[in-house]
Amino acid sequence: MSWPQNWIDNLPAVRGRIMTHADMAPFTWFRVGGPADVIFLPADEADLEAFLKALDPAVPVMIVGVGSNLLVRDGGVDGVVIRLGKAFADIRPMDHNRIYAGAAALDKQVAKVAAQNGIGDLEFYTGVPGTIGGAIVMNAGCYGSETKDVLVEAYALTRAGERVILSNKDMGYTYRHSEPKLRSSSDSGSATENDLIYTGALYQGTPDDPVAVMDRMDEITARRETTQPIREKTGGSTFKNPEGHSAWKLVDEAGWRGKLFGGAKFSELHSNFLINTGDATAADLEGLGDTVRAEVKDKFGVDLNWEIKRVGRP
Repeated sequence: MSWPQNWIDNLPAVRGRIMTHADMAPFTWFRVGGPADVIFLPADEADLEAFLKALDPAVPVMIVGVGSNLLVRDGGVDGVVIRLGKAFADIRPMDHNRIYAGAAALDKQVAKVAAQNGIGDLEFYTGVPGTIGGAIVMNAGCYGSETKDVLVEAYALTRAGERVILSNKDMGYTYRHSEPKLRSSSDSGSATENDLIYTGALYQGTPDDPVAVMDRMDEITARRETTQPIREKTGGSTFKNPEGHSAWKLVDEAGWRGKLFGGAKFSELHSNFLINTGDATAADLEGLGDTVRAEVKDKFGVDLNWEIKRVGRP
């Protein structure tokens, strides 16, 4: 589909904020990335819905949370990048040990509010960097628990601005992946993460003692702080664990723990964490990842698949 001419000069009117040709680096944990054609910060869900309905369907749209699991290439991003803010960060405990969380709510904050209200089973989110929107997309989890274990339903807008509700079953969850199936009258079949913009989710927990839940959260936090380089410019786990293997062990055994590649390296603390040492480009980071993938395949015959989402123009 061809792009409309002068589309940036004819964007829909919004109540939120629009930035043109703005660098993506400040919006990602890696702190790298070229400019997006347009960055849109909607005022609320109605503003986002109206924008999507009015935007030419030929213009690509990409959603970004806090950028914890995102590598934006140096050439930037085509089309519109949508960044959800405070209007999408609501967290509401509900009856029957359920809790609603907006897509921009931080995972660890959702875990905290759940714990304070005596809701268990969501404490694993305290060890997951990022927001609920990203957690929904990638079936985020840690230490034996995943989003699929607690999600009741997810709420989203399609690229055309239609509101949809997806059940846990509709999400098509597998390890660090979702393949949602739409059930609306105008959409059918499977969807990709670029077809949907998640606005929130409903979770089911179990009744538990707030102190006990907070204690478990403290254990997760302590474990994470001692085993992961969480204060570095990183994107979390770089590769998915191949069946029967640990990604960090493969990276380590291939000799890439702490070894520089331009301004990038894999952490000495946890060798599945890719780090911007201060002056890395996106090309350094992606190049290191692909180099390690090739060496692991050559040496051990194992495929390492990216967990970090890589987007944009080279």
